[in-house]
Amino acid sequence: MSPDNRLPLPPFTLALARQKVRAAEDAWNSRDPDIVTPAYSVTSIWRNRSVFLTGHDQIHEFLTQKWQRELSYRLIKHLWTFADHRIAVRFAYEWHDVGGQWWRSFGNENWEFAADGRMRRRIASINDQPIDRADRLFDWPLGRRPDDHPNLEELGL
Repeated sequence: MSPDNRLPLPPFTLALARQKVRAAEDAWNSRDPDIVTPAYSVTSIWRNRSVFLTGHDQIHEFLTQKWQRELSYRLIKHLWTFADHRIAVRFAYEWHDVGGQWWRSFGNENWEFAADGRMRRRIASINDQPIDRADRLFDWPLGRRPDDHPNLEELGL
């Protein structure tokens, strides 16, 4: 096995798909483009809302700008379905802008993986909903979501 592989590798079982989703959630909750970007193939293709990206440089720049704009970002991903080398997830994340307005962003992602376990295609559809600070549901310390924190299903999302 190559040291460049990103475990788990496809084809996915239910357990491996869940592991892959949690690994992605944990990486994104780091809010560090240097941690997140290597999980994607060098030529990875993204559609994020109406933004189209290709490759590590564009992904890294996009993520850098995202986390400069989306402050106190906390994310939960939930496995929706999987087959062979593809995974679909639902997700929600909370963040606030520089003006202090809190948001909950909801979305779906379709992921396609290369044999080395890196994501070669990511298609994301996302909607943003303004929320009051008092309505936040994702209030753990910044970083990895605690294992005992409710998931999207348990939160009714």
